[in-house]
Amino acid sequence: MNRFVVVLLAVGAAIAAHPPGAAAQTVRVPAGASDELRAVYATPVEIADGARVAQTACARCHGANGISTTKGVPHLAGQRAAYIDLQLRAYRHSARVQGAMTGVVRYLSDDALVKVAAYYASLDPPRPAPAPAKAAPKAADPLQAGKAAAAGCGGCHGESGVSVIPGMPSLVGLDPKYFVTAMNAYKSGTRKHDLMTSLAGTMSAETMSNVALYYALQKPAKAQTPAPGDAAAGKAAAAACSACHGDAGVSGNPLTPSVAGQDAEYFVATLSAYKDGSRKDDSMNGPAAALDEKAMRDLAAYYAALQPQAPNVRRPLTAAEWTERCDRCHGANGNSTDPLMPRLSAQRVDWLEQVLESYRTGARKSTAMAAMSALMSERDVKDLAAHYSRQTARAVVYLVLPPAEKKSGK
Repeated sequence: MNRFVVVLLAVGAAIAAHPPGAAAQTVRVPAGASDELRAVYATPVEIADGARVAQTACARCHGANGISTTKGVPHLAGQRAAYIDLQLRAYRHSARVQGAMTGVVRYLSDDALVKVAAYYASLDPPRPAPAPAKAAPKAADPLQAGKAAAAGCGGCHGESGVSVIPGMPSLVGLDPKYFVTAMNAYKSGTRKHDLMTSLAGTMSAETMSNVALYYALQKPAKAQTPAPGDAAAGKAAAAACSACHGDAGVSGNPLTPSVAGQDAEYFVATLSAYKDGSRKDDSMNGPAAALDEKAMRDLAAYYAALQPQAPNVRRPLTAAEWTERCDRCHGANGNSTDPLMPRLSAQRVDWLEQVLESYRTGARKSTAMAAMSALMSERDVKDLAAHYSRQTARAVVYLVLPPAEKKSGK
């Protein structure tokens, strides 16, 4: 296996100019070396060949010196050569699809792609984006913001979202998506409750999300309220409810509420509203219509006795925690030392946002990036893109070392 000494430089590696018209050469990769790393082995002559191809095929979008001035088009100067080659091949084989790129690389040989990648890697990297003249206000921690906004809810729903007043629902154990959907229903008036409609009407979308997150991360507990009814009879009747609300009242669907540990009186009132049609839901109106009051109370008693579970929600990471995670693969401050891993520092901010969103939506495929980006909020995407765009980029020179000689045994 080949070994590399990696040197981070403040400027790009100086490459000797090669006179035009020189004979093209094929990049030679030493025996046993990975084909993915072939751009690392390019010589100054081959890089000069790549420069001529780049000026003809790439400069219109990516800039004459690999520094883009076009929105949504990335800088290529100083990017890692093997990474560029890998992405160009992905466009050729339709593993990545983008009209302009696919059309260009379709007519270039594999050898030309290697040389273009090596050429762009040889250039001085772009300067970092300037910091804003006025520092943006520090983003509030959504969990703490949610706790503050939920302070007014404790009088009815319990300090940590566990109800102690009959008729008031517990708010723990609910997926944030369901919580936000319910609040928007009150806000729009599709759910009828004068106080809740008034309160929801004053909440922004961000505040709703923060409150939903706060309650989702509280320790689940049963409502501390009475539950008259026959729990054993309710268990038998609950078989028809498990398909949506889970075998133990814990829903597997973010938009379907968990009902384990819920206040019994609120549970009955909700079923009654579905039965008389004052609350609309096609999946609930029919089943509720078939229940009498005793059956409702039995179901309420059964579910109230079950232990609620925390939804699958993680505490949001701070900006510092996100950058620490990203730096593990992309290098300190986004300066990758892995030839197959892209440098993020000094990249265009709009491009970084676009790429992260593509991973979030699945439009761009990567197991590792999908796992990371799935946990990011829109604010996280913008903060990370801004952070890396402002970092100083460092070019990298890979010095190929010969394999160590084997010592003969005695």
